[in-house]
Amino acid sequence: MARIVELKEKGFADAKEYDYAPVDLGDAIENYKQILDITGDVAANIIEPNSEAVDLEGPHLENGRMIYASKTYENLDATRKAGLWGVSMPRRYGGLNLPNAVFSMLSEMISAADAGFQNIWSLQSCIDTLYEFGSEEQRQKYIPRVCAGEGMSMDLTEPDAGSDLQRVMLKATFDEKENCWRLNGVKRFITNGDSDIHLVLARSEEGTKDGRGLSMFIYDKRQGGVNVRHIEHKLGIHGSPTCELTYKNAKAELCGSTRLGLIKYVMALMNGARLGIAAQSVGVEQEAYNEGLAYAKERQQFGDKIINFPAVYDMLSRMKAKLDAGRSLLYETAAYVDIYKCLEDIERDRKLTPEEKQELKKYQRLADAFTPLAKGMNSEYANQNAYDAISIHGGSGFIMEYKSQRLFRDARIFSIYEGTTQLQVVAAIRYITNGTMLNNIKEMYEALEVSESLKGLKDRIGLLIPSYEEALANVKALDNQDAQDFLARRLYDMTAELVMSLLILRDATKAPELFEKSANVYVRMTEEDVMGKILYIKLFKVEDLEQFKAAQPEA
Repeated sequence: MARIVELKEKGFADAKEYDYAPVDLGDAIENYKQILDITGDVAANIIEPNSEAVDLEGPHLENGRMIYASKTYENLDATRKAGLWGVSMPRRYGGLNLPNAVFSMLSEMISAADAGFQNIWSLQSCIDTLYEFGSEEQRQKYIPRVCAGEGMSMDLTEPDAGSDLQRVMLKATFDEKENCWRLNGVKRFITNGDSDIHLVLARSEEGTKDGRGLSMFIYDKRQGGVNVRHIEHKLGIHGSPTCELTYKNAKAELCGSTRLGLIKYVMALMNGARLGIAAQSVGVEQEAYNEGLAYAKERQQFGDKIINFPAVYDMLSRMKAKLDAGRSLLYETAAYVDIYKCLEDIERDRKLTPEEKQELKKYQRLADAFTPLAKGMNSEYANQNAYDAISIHGGSGFIMEYKSQRLFRDARIFSIYEGTTQLQVVAAIRYITNGTMLNNIKEMYEALEVSESLKGLKDRIGLLIPSYEEALANVKALDNQDAQDFLARRLYDMTAELVMSLLILRDATKAPELFEKSANVYVRMTEEDVMGKILYIKLFKVEDLEQFKAAQPEA
């Protein structure tokens, strides 16, 4: 955090102009704690008590406009009054200049209160993309509005372009007479789709059919031209409206340069969104664990509290271990993002030193490698914890009056939107197969100093690393792309589990009262899972693929 604050505050120059800006590291940390306290208060006393009503009512459609559930408006009002909008933006635009690590903490707390509302609130991070790639005129025009509490959306997906965004066909044409762009077409599955300010991916280059013909545009709802045609009726996150939009000659502004919409701007947008889903997932992991633990402490069967049954405390200990390890991975990733993003921001004002350039490259690579791990693993852990919370509740978990069923419904989308877990594997696998992550794991292991009580656990991870390296070599030796793709998820899981084992050991050394139990459980879980996958890969042959293909029913 010391390095992040140093870069983010740029020598604490804002303190001369803004009385709420920190004057040193201690002051900055104290500010962050105060903001976290405020957010916790709003989440616990307003958002969480409203969550059940929001889930039951949900948003609805009136004359082409989306209307939030009534309690959602209370949540919006409370977060605006608390100053929790535009929090990552510089103070000169009305923001709080918070780093990603702190923003992730806020996201986690709001998600624990209501994951659906966290979607609406956290989409304010779209403004980071506009800040990075928009003009100063656009920054002055739009960022203060988001800091004041206006909502955002990213309009990417279309009926015929889900994960394959190269197929986006919403048309953008330049209006010479009005000196603006016009958007025409349909967008589908747009979260918070009737927002105030939209970032829109559209095809600006006539005759193109791939990503090189796509550009990013800013649409302002005040200009008109976009209507909500349909609001999806979803399994979970009911408070978060998912809209189908029709663009009819809608006036828009180009963000950045043409042709870079997908290959540069959406990649930046998606990485931010994936970190947001990781934080959202950790919030639900925490709440699912809380619900399961509270019920297990109260519920009696066969003359004893069920928390005393091995099958139940095994489940709870695994839930807690996944939560603590997943949170460690989230904040580690957020810290990597902070350092390189801060250096990029500094580079807008001055040339970086050679050392700073190297630091930027290092942390950008780390952020790119770790983000798909943080999103994929935490979204899966949220699903697993929510599932286990229902299991602990038994039949009561299947009853709608209990909160665990809503957490289960809400969590299911986390491993789907902003890139499925399978796509997170695709994003991460090159860093795994080219040895980048293996080197990271070895460096983390060598640098890790643990307390005496944890040395045995560190040694056990040390024994896994050579076997993991051998499995990696075995996959590459197959020299078959289909086989490598087939085994990629196993490599991904092992990589993430080794990383999280090292992170939770670090945390347990710093705060054993909080994390030593989770470290013991998580390292054993990692051994169990990694050794099984290593054996699977060791025995795998390319011809085995035919057996899996043969198992599929005929088309």
